[in-house]
Amino acid sequence: MSAGTLAAIAATLAAYGLGSVSGALLVGRLRGGVDIRMLGSGNAGGTNALRTQGPWFALGVIVIDLGKGWLAAAWLPLAAARFGASALGLPEACAFAAMLGHVWPLWHGFRGGKGAATLVGALLALAPVALAVVLGVWFVAVIAFGFVGLASMVAATALPLYVMAAGVEPIVPLGLFGVAAALLVIHTHRANIVRMRAGTEPRARRLWLLGRGR
Repeated sequence: MSAGTLAAIAATLAAYGLGSVSGALLVGRLRGGVDIRMLGSGNAGGTNALRTQGPWFALGVIVIDLGKGWLAAAWLPLAAARFGASALGLPEACAFAAMLGHVWPLWHGFRGGKGAATLVGALLALAPVALAVVLGVWFVAVIAFGFVGLASMVAATALPLYVMAAGVEPIVPLGLFGVAAALLVIHTHRANIVRMRAGTEPRARRLWLLGRGR
């Protein structure tokens, strides 16, 4: 096995380890041992942090979760390239590994968040224009339907569709990453789907256009 291949494998594993650093649990420890997995929806992510701990707690969570996605996609592939690793597909592989680490964190009993914030951070490094489209779709969806989880699933699904339709380069690895990321985000929001069908999913009423005035 060549040095470049070993470096690529090491970078991908490091991305998983980096993704396993949970922003919610790290901020919770700094706030006196708060574990938001025991509160609200039980999800270690920004939305549950906002609902249970407030905006400043949630902001810290989001900054960490975005940052690790960006570092995984931008910095780790560059470090591996110094040892001969190919740049083709490695940023996308590291980005997805970070998402997997966020969802199933090695350091926190494999109970993590849903991966959306880490996906945003990764896209900031991989394809900023695609990120702008994804965020736009998310915003429109949450205004139209009021469900943050549904908006996240719709926005993630829009990513591979946009990459393929617009021919964003590198189209093959980025498109495959988009498909894998969308499937993962949908999988992690399956409880939201159940609650929406049961009519018990809370809405973001400040953003939901149809819910204003109710």
